[in-house]
Amino acid sequence: MKEKGHVISALVIGFISLIGFSFIAVLISVGKVAEFDQALISFIRGFETPALTSIMKLFTFIGSFPVVLVIFLIVSFIFYRVLKSRTEIFLVAAVIVGTQVINLLLKLLFHRARPDIHLLIDVGGYSFPSGHAMSAFAVYGILTFVFWRHIPKSIGRISLIIGSSMFILFIGMSRIYLGVHYPSDIIGGYFASAAWLTVAIWFFQSYKERQWEKSS
Repeated sequence: MKEKGHVISALVIGFISLIGFSFIAVLISVGKVAEFDQALISFIRGFETPALTSIMKLFTFIGSFPVVLVIFLIVSFIFYRVLKSRTEIFLVAAVIVGTQVINLLLKLLFHRARPDIHLLIDVGGYSFPSGHAMSAFAVYGILTFVFWRHIPKSIGRISLIIGSSMFILFIGMSRIYLGVHYPSDIIGGYFASAAWLTVAIWFFQSYKERQWEKSS
């Protein structure tokens, strides 16, 4: 009964995330997010200072693929050599690769141009959904999932959630601050990544349950 409840919860979260992404995509397609985007951009850019720009560039760097690759290698070492639980390595790898592929396909589908006013860094490619936002949500979301059961105390789990949430939030915000994404790109990226993450975790849990049933 407990496992069934988890499956239903996962399906609900995935469905809500998919609806959220579709809603944002439709609003962008019909040009109904310009006011929202501009208002939030103006608010965030109102805090611009040289020091904050450096911090935001750091968060954008943390959200880049080379850093994600280093994180994956570190996590793989921890699970392979320390925790002796290796199936999680394949889950993290699948989530990271899947996120990159899905983001590429979505960008090619929507062809949304990036903002072109007051850019603080130079980037190419399409804007929607944000690859950094998708990657941040997927990476720190899946790290929270795989490390959760290995952290025995509540304070450790709470710290894990807070830390992951902050990285997700600030990496996404950095892209708006630096002028390379609209807020709707970031929100859409979060929704898309949440939907994919839910599917990946559901398949992983189903696999683990089948393995447990075979061994019992």
